[in-house]
Amino acid sequence: MPIEDRDDAYLITHALAKDTLSKLRDVETEQVAFRKGLVKLGRICGYEIIDGAMGTEYVSIQTPLEETTGERVKGLDNVVIINVLRAATPFVEGLLKAFPRAKQGVISAGRNEEAGMNEDGEFPITIDYVKLPEISEKDTVIVADPMLATGSTMCTVLDHVLAEAPDYENLFVLSAVSAPDGLLRVGEQFPQADLLTVAIDDYLDDDGYIIPGLGDAGDRAFRTK
Repeated sequence: MPIEDRDDAYLITHALAKDTLSKLRDVETEQVAFRKGLVKLGRICGYEIIDGAMGTEYVSIQTPLEETTGERVKGLDNVVIINVLRAATPFVEGLLKAFPRAKQGVISAGRNEEAGMNEDGEFPITIDYVKLPEISEKDTVIVADPMLATGSTMCTVLDHVLAEAPDYENLFVLSAVSAPDGLLRVGEQFPQADLLTVAIDDYLDDDGYIIPGLGDAGDRAFRTK
């Protein structure tokens, strides 16, 4: 199955997703290829969400020769994608290829690296900008961030998203790589969210980085340090 239930998260197991993630992990993958890889991975994940979580409906179609019955995906016009700046930008670009009519929200959030991780494994989070579209309870909401490490950033972002409407029919937290600590924290604080990831890595180091991970996704995509 392309999506497997791992209790603490749903794992996207599509062969192309795993292949693309392996290239993203490679330290030899340079900026352009890394950014394009995130776009590709976002598109694959979007298609897997459609296939695994969105239903279809039968419709009547008039072909050039006769009338027939086809199937169309329900709810494609009711999708909201939240871009957690900045690393998620190419990831979201790929998602938009799967959901071209999606409404988009932006939340600029970052952890305070200088303050460091506290004894509970959390970072203080700074929110610099929030712009969310109108969201209804029937919308499928996808909050995208390629790295789910301690979960501190995602929990702060979800606080803002759920302040708009707390009872979404479908709420997904989508990441490329996740750490067990972050999945546990987000899952406990937001049980209404389905956690989707391409890989669950081994652990967090003392600085809160995912091991083996893929480095800082934002720095690698935008050539910053």
